[in-house]
Amino acid sequence: MDIRRFEGDLYELATRATVGDNRQVRSQVFAVADILVALYRKKLVKINHSALELVCARSLIKQGYGVKVEHKLDRMLVCDVMGTKGDEPMIVEIETGFIPPEAALEPSAYARGRLASKIARYSKFAGKFALGTTPSYLLDLPEFFVTPPGDRSLEEANRIKTVTDVRYNKPSISIQELLQARLHMILVIDVDSATIREVDPETYVKSTSALLDHVRQLRG
Repeated sequence: MDIRRFEGDLYELATRATVGDNRQVRSQVFAVADILVALYRKKLVKINHSALELVCARSLIKQGYGVKVEHKLDRMLVCDVMGTKGDEPMIVEIETGFIPPEAALEPSAYARGRLASKIARYSKFAGKFALGTTPSYLLDLPEFFVTPPGDRSLEEANRIKTVTDVRYNKPSISIQELLQARLHMILVIDVDSATIREVDPETYVKSTSALLDHVRQLRG
């Protein structure tokens, strides 16, 4: 995609998303779009992910958050969206289900490891941590992360660590990070309507577990 197409698509989405919003909200949403366009010029972002970030950013702005996208947390981690309001930042990591070629023969295991890695690595920087996803993609979310930290088992933490260590081992995720990781909400981001639906993780897991369990049974 060339820069003109990226700009046109992203500003069209910003316009559609902010219909009915006040001038201050529109100004902040278009400022986010400007940042994403600048990052695209550097080949650091892609349109599908940027569209989800923009809709997410607009939702947080409407709630009174100051918003940054592609925000650096430390030497290695850059979060997709950060909202600040008071002392506790909210971080949103967006999951589209992309599978790289090197994981083409184990896409489900790769996706589960990536989710666990994101929750463990990013939530420690946040007062609230959310995963954003699309209505057309089901997050295969371990129940471990919707169980209160004090009730999680060391055995399950070790099983999850085994999965994450396959690809996320520089540095590896510690057992302590897994035991303390927090997931506060799932954001279902619908770019078509430029809207977001918040779902608590327990409800999300309950609503998706039957289908995902069926898939696992077919796998044998």
